[in-house]
Amino acid sequence: MALVLTEDQQMLKDSVAAFLADKAPVAQLRALRDSADATGFSRDLWREMAAMGLAGVLVPEAEGGSGFGYVGAGLAQEQIGRNLSASPMLSTAILGVTALLRGGSNAQRQALLPKIAAGDMLLALAADELARHNPTRVSTLATPSGNGFLLNGAKAFVLDGHVADKLIVSARTSGAEGAREGITLFLVDRAAAGVEVSRTVMVDSRNAAHVSLDDVQVAGEDVLGPVDGGHAILERVLDAGRACLAAEMLGVAAESFDRTVEYLKQREQFGVLIGSFQALQHRAAHLFCEVELVKSVVLRALQALDADDPRAPAFASLAKAKAGEVVRLATNEAVQLHGGIGMTDDFDVGFFMKRARAAAETFGDIAFHGDRLARLGGY
Repeated sequence: MALVLTEDQQMLKDSVAAFLADKAPVAQLRALRDSADATGFSRDLWREMAAMGLAGVLVPEAEGGSGFGYVGAGLAQEQIGRNLSASPMLSTAILGVTALLRGGSNAQRQALLPKIAAGDMLLALAADELARHNPTRVSTLATPSGNGFLLNGAKAFVLDGHVADKLIVSARTSGAEGAREGITLFLVDRAAAGVEVSRTVMVDSRNAAHVSLDDVQVAGEDVLGPVDGGHAILERVLDAGRACLAAEMLGVAAESFDRTVEYLKQREQFGVLIGSFQALQHRAAHLFCEVELVKSVVLRALQALDADDPRAPAFASLAKAKAGEVVRLATNEAVQLHGGIGMTDDFDVGFFMKRARAAAETFGDIAFHGDRLARLGGY
């Protein structure tokens, strides 16, 4: 499969780049942080993004979306990374929609997908319970009750959970904690009795939430996919999130590199441009090559998801691990090569470093995906 964009994909990338640079640059994230905005993103911006087709980028056209696939979603995420644009794109348009596409019934899809594509509904994935990503460590319990279940437990680091209309909750219906078997996914109203959500502002000024579930009643029609068979769906959802997060980290790394090179061309020291120093040229050249490698592996992972390639999990983990490594390098180099001003809050480069750290940890860090790749390879 050629690692190049089609004409339509390139047009999408260009249009999203222009839109976000104008409507949601880094300055908007700074303003949201400084004002302690209760939502953490602009709902007006999200409605505009929905009008562009981004909220429904994965939603089939028959259900109100643009059906542009994971490559399209990744291209949007890359530009979000370049601009540090705050939006529920990842939580709703990628994770939420993938869960519905992979495990949703016809009734669930018809009820929710058109609303998501229109920008009228927000979803959030509530899967992790520990400080580090481990989707099989599920202690939240779902016990039979009437024609449904009672949910009891807690979830951590739920992206955009404080504003989501519905939560996609993983709970254990059978099996031992840590087992893949016995996990079931549920659609839960955030406003349901027994659901308590507290917002957590992350280091990168983005949103996460802690969700507590105390005897939350859900009906049988709220089950997403088969009972006890949620792990396979959850892994598909997480792989979509991992690949698209890798695309966002690509954007963060590429923008950090571009801004650093521009600074090297302007900053003078001892009467000469610092970009003429061979040591700095070597560092910039190394970083350029690393960013180009990430471009290739991210595009391959997104293409694999679109093709439903059985190797997609391995490509997603490879992309997430490599992007996490390179975005750390890129943001470290950006701060160091900008010198003293790179350490100040008034300068935007620090925002890129903070986003790089949070994104690299979300849905598994380098060590997690190195281990997963080994296991997928039979080791």
